Amino acid sequence: MTQSIAAHPDTVLIVDFGSQVTQLIARRVREAGVYSEIVPFQLAEDAFHRLSPKAVILSGGPASTTDIGSPRAPQVIFESGLPVLGICYGEQLMCAQLGGAVEGGHHREFGRAFLDIRKDSALFDGIWEVGSRHQVWMSHGDRVTALPEGFEVIGTSTGAPFAAIADEKRRFYAVQFHPEVIHTPDGAKLLSNFVHKIAGLAGDWTMAAYHEQAVQAIRDQVGDGRVICALSGGVDSSVAALLIHEAVGDQLTCILVDHGLMRKNEAAEVVAMFREHYNLSLILVDASDRFIGALEGESDPEKKRKTIGRLFIEIFEEEAGKLGGADFLAQGTLYPDVIESVSFTGGPSVTIKSHHNVGGLPERMNMKLVEPLRELFKDEVRVLGKELGLPDSFIGRHPFPGPGLAIRCPGGITREKLEILREADAIYLDEIRKAGLYDAIWQAFAVLLPVQTVGVMGDGRTYEFVCALRAVTSVDGMTADFYPYDMDFLGRAATRIINEVKGINRVVYDITSKPPGTIEWE
Repeated sequence: MTQSIAAHPDTVLIVDFGSQVTQLIARRVREAGVYSEIVPFQLAEDAFHRLSPKAVILSGGPASTTDIGSPRAPQVIFESGLPVLGICYGEQLMCAQLGGAVEGGHHREFGRAFLDIRKDSALFDGIWEVGSRHQVWMSHGDRVTALPEGFEVIGTSTGAPFAAIADEKRRFYAVQFHPEVIHTPDGAKLLSNFVHKIAGLAGDWTMAAYHEQAVQAIRDQVGDGRVICALSGGVDSSVAALLIHEAVGDQLTCILVDHGLMRKNEAAEVVAMFREHYNLSLILVDASDRFIGALEGESDPEKKRKTIGRLFIEIFEEEAGKLGGADFLAQGTLYPDVIESVSFTGGPSVTIKSHHNVGGLPERMNMKLVEPLRELFKDEVRVLGKELGLPDSFIGRHPFPGPGLAIRCPGGITREKLEILREADAIYLDEIRKAGLYDAIWQAFAVLLPVQTVGVMGDGRTYEFVCALRAVTSVDGMTADFYPYDMDFLGRAATRIINEVKGINRVVYDITSKPPGTIEWE
């Protein structure tokens, strides 16, 4: 799926069978200080030889081992002598491949269940004792009905008599529940036991070590070539730029294209931070007239995104041409993007988000990609940013979409509407900061609706826009809940927006979670 930045000496290979929560397994293993990498089952054998892992985890998945042609793990994994942990489908798979039996049509278990500990095991060491009962999270329809030779039952639940099994001699373990989700409260400890006590891995994969390794890998890749970096002002591209700058110095030039769709004073603040704190080459291109001119009156969200993407590539290409070209293009691609782009069936995923769409640039300009963050999750990028000396106020910033305010302005775009939205958004974020809520919220923003309503101000009637406020809590943006403000806060924010922003006379709060809604409105 992705080449590692460099071979990590202690790697856990996670074979993905299509579970919605496979990413969480990788996160839990990394939280235990051990590097992990996810590969879809079809690529697992190649990855096994490439990575030389010290342990293997088999994920859950939607398939049934009883179906003809259902996914299997490479046999080399079971013959390698390495410790293996199977989770949900991974347990059923181990049993099916090692001589046990799995059947469908039994009692299904979805959601909270309770595990009764029947035997001592290295997996439970120091966490669960024989005779105790613990909450776990189940999600399965099939179940194991006969164990392979060498295995014994170490835990049971009402619907799964083989809920946890082990072959201690071969260091094979399997659980029907999902230890990676927070609804299994002790799950992270079980995964930690597997990588530390069973696999004997040290837990020394730290961001400081990654930092050092990534700098060397960039030097090896770039040599004496020239690199250009599309700087959006977001955390990902900023951390990538600083890392590459540390590695190759003035061989890097950053280009920030201000498309006129950024938040209030954002471009100036980003430029000031980089120029004051870091001695790197940064070109600011004010292309707001060009973008807004092309977008004016456009109401179709897809056309907005495509127009922004096309213009971004054109302008970036022009600026790179003025520099005399470059050998490499730097991008802040993260690990979830890499995982999403290679789905469980081996094809491209349904949608791959590309905020600043520089995807067409490398081919057009004959450049190679430098993606130093492609092995990291968002929270790990923030830790790396801290390691690189980025200020906390910058590291903790809420995510901001590449198309910017264009997709927070449903309906036709005009300069006037963008200015109204920019002011309302700035006031809203100011109130959030004053209330001490900024870090508790994953993302917050204002939306200017294409609706005008009657209002009364003073002795006159007004006919002005409606502003919607949005705030969500989330871990990674895949799912989100609306933030439960108290009414006093909403009242204060609404009053300020209506009083201070000419053009808005009504404010509403969006209480839609994701799913069924998305975080952004377009």
